[in-house]
Amino acid sequence: MGMTGTTVADLVHAQWDDHRPGLRCEDRVLTHHQVAAGAAARAALLVDLLPPGAEPHVGVLLDNTPEYPLWLSAAALAGAAVAGINPTRRGAELARDILHTECRLLLTERTHLPLLDGLELPGVRILVTDSEEYEQLLAPYANAAPGDAALAPPDPSRRMLLYFTSGSTGAPKAAICSQGRLAAAGRSLVEHFGVGRDDVHYVCMPMFHGNAVIADWSPALAAGAAVALRRRFSASGFLDDVRAYGATYFTYVGRAVQYILATPERPDDRDNPLRLGFGTEAGAVDAARFAERFGVRLVEGYGSSEGGAAVQRTPDTPPGAIGRATPGDDLAVVDPATGEECPAACLDEAGRLLNGADAIGELVNRGRSPFEGYWRNPEADAARVRGGWYWTGDLFFRDPKGFLYFAGRSDDRLRVDSENLAAAMIENILARYEPAAAVAVYAVPDPVAGDQVMATLALGDAPFDPGDFGRFLAAQGDLGPKMLPRFVRPVRRMPVTATNKVHRVALRRAGFRCPDPVWWRPDTEVSYEPLTPAAESALLDRYREQGREELLGRL
Repeated sequence: MGMTGTTVADLVHAQWDDHRPGLRCEDRVLTHHQVAAGAAARAALLVDLLPPGAEPHVGVLLDNTPEYPLWLSAAALAGAAVAGINPTRRGAELARDILHTECRLLLTERTHLPLLDGLELPGVRILVTDSEEYEQLLAPYANAAPGDAALAPPDPSRRMLLYFTSGSTGAPKAAICSQGRLAAAGRSLVEHFGVGRDDVHYVCMPMFHGNAVIADWSPALAAGAAVALRRRFSASGFLDDVRAYGATYFTYVGRAVQYILATPERPDDRDNPLRLGFGTEAGAVDAARFAERFGVRLVEGYGSSEGGAAVQRTPDTPPGAIGRATPGDDLAVVDPATGEECPAACLDEAGRLLNGADAIGELVNRGRSPFEGYWRNPEADAARVRGGWYWTGDLFFRDPKGFLYFAGRSDDRLRVDSENLAAAMIENILARYEPAAAVAVYAVPDPVAGDQVMATLALGDAPFDPGDFGRFLAAQGDLGPKMLPRFVRPVRRMPVTATNKVHRVALRRAGFRCPDPVWWRPDTEVSYEPLTPAAESALLDRYREQGREELLGRL
């Protein structure tokens, strides 16, 4: 049974009289009451330290330590907003994120202090959470209670989060999430998944990212469930953590599930308390492997990071589909070039898409959107909301019954020989290649026009066998001839971002001129050979002849 508060502050207040364990991290355990008390102390400190007239924003540059959820709760009580700062950013980019969100206070820890060396951060006060000075600052507020100090009365429309969403180009945008939207998201997941007070939410994804806060921490708070933290995601430590904490629920993004599956199997893998994993981009093949190995159901969901559209899985959702639009949403799959709705997908008996060029389009919310905008970025707002519609930037197709299938990001569309292809569709096929722990498909420019398909395969310590891979491709009945990778880059481990998503920008930028050996098909046959220095030189000459060499290395 979840809480009924309309703001995150209401949910924090509700913890005050609860003396059950509420927050676990390594050897540290705090009760729900201690979490609420710690949040109240930090809220009072925040109110006193924030300069008059400053935006009520506090930057948090921390790993997943107890201080992170404590400051989220503190911001809610104070009527302030947390800007999650990504510790993988460096130099001027890191400074830009802090200054763009107008943070006058920055919470960090000693391990991250080197990141701040030499940065120009005028007007920003830095608090180091694992320092004696910090403890001394907090001490006078030890007896604070929720509601004792606030910059403004918390209400549903009050800013709560500023979380950066990355694109393929340009600086990350800081999406706004209000207290009301965050509390509503938590309550919705509680209802949808039956999360209860006895659940333990394992937060192993980084908390500067929306997934961990919106889909993991928020429903735990709404349900009165406990939270268990992992400082940084570890595939090898995943199962041990789950058992040690008694975790029943976790969220994931990107390739985290693949990394867990790549760990050595144990006879007792199914002996664990987990009942549910919720996230994105695991893929149907890996979800089935995870359920078979660990006895845990993975539910693939979709929610635009900015909150503009959501797809809800129902019991009758077919394999491979995400679900249907949530009640009240008017979602459509639209051709962005014409603004017209795409035709329904034609699927064969095996669920393979037969008319991808026509059926795949951008998912658009034509109804009322909960999108709350980006911080100080009207250009990005205008690009996201056009003609009164919210454009997600994500590719989907819809079957005749209205079920929606994710087909990649709009910037992951390839145009090969005048045919539009979705990288995610090709990835889903290549994911069947058993030696590959992970697959990424992306475009490299064609020497004459359009794109060519390049694939990176994460093979661990196994060597790439071009003959075996060619035979695999030839056996895939739904792999059209234009989908065949022209270039293949075998790697030991897939390069990923801080949120465990494939680092597509780096892959596209490197293309076939990368530090790893590359194999390619010089002609139309499904036969791969090494891209030797001589072959690469001749290929680059073709780009120069067509005046397209400058396109190589594009973002």
